[in-house]
Amino acid sequence: MRTRWMFFNGEIVPESAVRVSPFDHGFLYGDGIFEGIRAYQGRVFKLAEHLARLYASAKSLLLTIPYTPEEMANAVVDTVKANNLRDAYIRLVVSRGPGDLGLDPRNCAEPTVIIIADNIQLYPESFYEQGLPVASSAVRRPSGDVLNPQIKSLNYLNSILAKIEAGQRGVPEMILLNQWGHVVEGTGDNVFIVRQGGLVTPPLSAGILPGVTRQTVMDLARDHGILVREENFTLHELYNADECFLTGTAAEVVPVVSCDGRTIGSGRPGPLTREIRDLFMQYAATHGTDIYPNVPVG
Repeated sequence: MRTRWMFFNGEIVPESAVRVSPFDHGFLYGDGIFEGIRAYQGRVFKLAEHLARLYASAKSLLLTIPYTPEEMANAVVDTVKANNLRDAYIRLVVSRGPGDLGLDPRNCAEPTVIIIADNIQLYPESFYEQGLPVASSAVRRPSGDVLNPQIKSLNYLNSILAKIEAGQRGVPEMILLNQWGHVVEGTGDNVFIVRQGGLVTPPLSAGILPGVTRQTVMDLARDHGILVREENFTLHELYNADECFLTGTAAEVVPVVSCDGRTIGSGRPGPLTREIRDLFMQYAATHGTDIYPNVPVG
């Protein structure tokens, strides 16, 4: 079994050396933030965009990250390099750090910073070829005035409850709605439907996380003459869409072929979904921050 190396509070150390305090407020209260990042063929994909979102989340939480964005970028690259990976899933976590049993974050002297680089396969390859069935969840996304969805916090209980429901209902993923009954996103993915030859995805005002993959897909689609609209839609529109797919750092672009037992489109991954997936994978394989700058990529 290979040793996994991680960035832990300023050093690259073996996994066995990572010791998080039981008084860490990330552990006690979910007080912290994270980013999931991909590396493809020796390049870290959209690293600047992920770090911009991380630091924006930190600002909203009044959480001071003890490294500059440039230092954090170097730490990400160094962690992937230490594990000798060319394709990787990277998890960057910043918690409030050790404090006491009270809630007050002012009692936490120093944040805990951990970077993990490993392999991931969120869905089996068959789902990308045949599509996945989903169901709508009884769990609702909190409204923005309760918990801002643009803060990518360590508190994922809302999504975990929906994942529990997915297991009980025998589907791999759930579609969550907001308090007005509009489609928001999956447990960790953004949602797109295809209608009249164009893409429709919920707007930020619906209560979604502005996904990096989501934005990349929107940009690529527009660059290739595909109409993209950000507007609210309900389960009725999803059921009756021509196609549907989910996007996310871990999921990439994965087709959806049914929801709540209703077949979407032909019941197979549609042509526009396949085109978008191909465009995304080609783009991801050729863009990013070099991990091994003196080694040919590809």
